[in-house]
Amino acid sequence: MPRKKMGEILIENKVISEQDLNKALLRQKGTKQPIGQILEDMDVILEEDIAQALSTQFGFTYVKKFAQYKFPLDVLNKVDADFALSHMIFPLKIDNKTLYLAMSNPLDMALQNDLSFKLGMRISPCVATSAEIKAAIKKHYLKEIKEQAGEQAVNILLVDNQDIVLNAAEAALKKEGYLVYKAKNGAEGLSIASQLLPDLVITEIAMPRMDGVQLYKSMRANQDLGRIPVIALAARTGAEDEARLLDMGFDDFIAKPINPIRLLARTRKALRLVTK
Repeated sequence: MPRKKMGEILIENKVISEQDLNKALLRQKGTKQPIGQILEDMDVILEEDIAQALSTQFGFTYVKKFAQYKFPLDVLNKVDADFALSHMIFPLKIDNKTLYLAMSNPLDMALQNDLSFKLGMRISPCVATSAEIKAAIKKHYLKEIKEQAGEQAVNILLVDNQDIVLNAAEAALKKEGYLVYKAKNGAEGLSIASQLLPDLVITEIAMPRMDGVQLYKSMRANQDLGRIPVIALAARTGAEDEARLLDMGFDDFIAKPINPIRLLARTRKALRLVTK
């Protein structure tokens, strides 16, 4: 028996009309976007509707409200928090060398194969909404990992589109005992910051998708992120540009290439300002 298409399932469940589906199919032509994503962009369905349809279409277990349960550290430690946030996954349980994984995209076979090879375990995907996964990470995952490092551990989010900069800064900060998370552009950084609520953000100014200034303004406009200190990073920047960034409200400025001693000094300074 052929597998039903998502559009058919959504119509059967009375989530959308045939008219909605036809409009979405027209928009889909010439693109590689999934029909569910197009319907969500049209504001005619919710992410939960997509998750339920995927569960029906492919036989995935649909999981929700799992943030309320307790998860042992040996399960959480199978996937680090940064990776979980970046890929919207959450480890649920281990049973007979199988890791049951909540995923916002359970059809991502490349990710499952990569984890299976890395962990030496079978991956059993379950479908969940991004909101449910974020809630679980926020309540359990980051909390448990932070407790392992000590109650005084400090979370720092690095945002830069250059791996060499991210890795160098991460090495210097981790050596001092900070917990470091990384993002490769402002949009990814904003998403991680919203869940992590870091103690400090250090961001490059010139980046694709969302630059450092846009990230800073988005954080300041957000009630939860508005008080987090933000240090600007930039290469080939003159005194006038530095002054402009500081006048804009950035808590400090570090010129590239990054000097580890200067990075740590500015980091400590920014964190002291928050704790006063």
